Amino acid sequence: MNLGGVLFLGRRYLGRNRVKTSLLVAAFTLVWLLPAGIALVVGKVESQLRARAEGTPLLLGQAGSPLELVFNGLYFTKPAIATLPYGETEAIVESGLGMVIPLYARYTAANHRIVGTTLDYFDFRHLTIREGRGLIDLGECVVGSEVAATNGIAPGDAVISTPETLFDLAGVYPLKMRVVGVLAASGTPDDGAIFVDLKTAWIIEGLGHGHEEAEKLGDGAKLVNPSGFGDDAVRLNASVVQYNEVTEENADDFHFHGEIADNPVSAAIVIPGDAKSQALLKGRYAKAGGLQLVSPEAEMDELFATVFSVQDLVLRLLGAIGFATLAIGALVFLLSNRLRREEFRHLRLLGADPGTLRALIAFEAGFVLVTSLVLAGLGLLVLQGIAPMLVRQLLG
Repeated sequence: MNLGGVLFLGRRYLGRNRVKTSLLVAAFTLVWLLPAGIALVVGKVESQLRARAEGTPLLLGQAGSPLELVFNGLYFTKPAIATLPYGETEAIVESGLGMVIPLYARYTAANHRIVGTTLDYFDFRHLTIREGRGLIDLGECVVGSEVAATNGIAPGDAVISTPETLFDLAGVYPLKMRVVGVLAASGTPDDGAIFVDLKTAWIIEGLGHGHEEAEKLGDGAKLVNPSGFGDDAVRLNASVVQYNEVTEENADDFHFHGEIADNPVSAAIVIPGDAKSQALLKGRYAKAGGLQLVSPEAEMDELFATVFSVQDLVLRLLGAIGFATLAIGALVFLLSNRLRREEFRHLRLLGADPGTLRALIAFEAGFVLVTSLVLAGLGLLVLQGIAPMLVRQLLG
């Protein structure tokens, strides 16, 4: 058997039938790539979700869907969940049963979630400042590495919150926040978030605001009291609006109406002092209604039990489709070889032995199989590279 001749004739045949060969390679590539790709992406999603959940002992929130609470408190999605009063988080701290980190993840700026929290959050998640400094004053924000890279943001710049509606009849205006720091990349949802103090988040909601000093305004901004009777208070007309930026000059003028304890938070990370404290906390919120205290790790276990059952069904279906594809491919090879009978007869007349003919057939089949496996491997490498982006999009 002349190996050089086999390679020459095999390449010429594949080149002459490139459409058939390309279709077979594409079909076989999908047979190998789809099941492996699905398993890879699901595995990446699971590892990221579980890592974040396992690092969060308990999550406190208003009664409702535990899974939505977990996604809001850990991944900053599901912004429309019911809120709980900030005073509930203070009650746990005062009881001495554990440490509490409140979160308010409702508003956005340029499609990035604005997360109101305390400085304890950065220590809890082991987040460090790459540029600038941490939060100190009202109206400041620290952005994740992805936010900074995507929008070209650096300390000294500003971001503006996105209003929920185009026309806000309640008079809540977008807040312009000063960027004072950029977080180092952590490979978590924190990279795509904008962090502010809880009070700054409440200002975005309209619960806190500042006004210009009424006495310093012109007569056009004041309401006239034609009777001349009554108190000496200065009353302003509708042209006086809330500030949309907290500066050194007006920071002292910002104030909150009502009790701070009544202001909303969407979730709160609860870190019990010990196992006994954890048991007491779970017992406190065990009754139906009111607030709920959930274990993110347990919720992820339940979620992925469902995901894996669906994945098994999908992989079985893909396996059946793949088997059918391989069978059709084998049928194409058999029919192709029948059509090549005349070609093989001429080769025999020219002196080719049966081993050479079998080698030609094996060359075509081997080329399709090897090429499809190589392409599937390259596809998996690409998926491996873009998997973090896919995970972020799925969580977003």
